Amino acid sequence: MFAMPFPRRLLNDYETITLDLHPHWWFLAPAGAATGLSAVLALTALAQFDGWVETLMKYLMIGALVVTGSWLVVKMLQWRTTYFVVTSHRVIYRQGVLARQGVEMPLERVSNVNFKQTIFERLIGAGDLIIESSGRDGQQKFSDIQDPEAVQNIVHAALQSRSPGIVDVPGFQGGSRTSDLVLQLEKLEGLLQRGVLSPEEFAEQKSRLLD
Repeated sequence: MFAMPFPRRLLNDYETITLDLHPHWWFLAPAGAATGLSAVLALTALAQFDGWVETLMKYLMIGALVVTGSWLVVKMLQWRTTYFVVTSHRVIYRQGVLARQGVEMPLERVSNVNFKQTIFERLIGAGDLIIESSGRDGQQKFSDIQDPEAVQNIVHAALQSRSPGIVDVPGFQGGSRTSDLVLQLEKLEGLLQRGVLSPEEFAEQKSRLLD
């Protein structure tokens, strides 16, 4: 299936894309399985029946194929127009063909990133990504993410590159001197929760900020 890149016109001039993903193929599995099952049932029914029963089954199976095939086409369009994107400044999730919806999280407000996979999802390389932010939206769950553990690491790396400049702590190299104090404290708490900082390092860096 041909994957469409995230439209450049939706980015700011100063942004660069770190990650651009469509959903995992499992997103299409229910509709694909239903379409395949309808086709198998149609062939089986036509081989087993004749007369008026064959005619009835033919119409029923054609109807089932039209419904499931239409479902598959819609899911394919949704797949092509659903994006999970990490840029140098934001996490972006957009979906929809005609009616659209999306979520945008500035990296400065992301406080924690987790992933969740069942055993089956680990086998196929899919899963959920849970991102917590200090903004109004709070926690956001993104499903059918390809290799969510690797995506988690990419988001962490993007967070570290955007973190305010604080001395001698991983993830706080570089950044703007004009960053808001509250955002810096929230970012410290996020690093503490992710295990990047020990409680002692957290206390030390918090004291430096407050000083």
